Amino acid sequence: MGEFAASTAPADVVRRQYLASAAGDLDALRATLAPDVEWTEMAGFPLAGTYRTPEGVTSNVMEKLGKEWDGWAAHDDTYVVDGENVVVLARYTATNKATGKPVDVRVAHHFVVRGGLIVRFEQFVDTALVRDAMAPGA
Repeated sequence: MGEFAASTAPADVVRRQYLASAAGDLDALRATLAPDVEWTEMAGFPLAGTYRTPEGVTSNVMEKLGKEWDGWAAHDDTYVVDGENVVVLARYTATNKATGKPVDVRVAHHFVVRGGLIVRFEQFVDTALVRDAMAPGA
């Protein structure tokens, strides 16, 4: 794990971010983010917007997801790497706390990694499926 933990290879930095997120280790997640990171949640997603700074990202995205969803997880499975660009195909799974409805949706994430840190993130997701899980009723 030593080489992986110290690697500045873009795919390794991104993988450490997913592992930290899965473990709920926000300190380790923040350690993968550049001080001036730009993290964009897709328009239509409940947390839509662009967040800056590692603390801004975790407080406005990860912590809010944890309050609204049980077991929110991003399951990364395919990495496409082109220099500093890393595109990850993944799946979100969770259960909405207010409605009890599950979500299971494919996503694509585009990361830009420079100097061993994530400087930019953009999310692509079927926001309607996420919103459906948040809607009361059948």
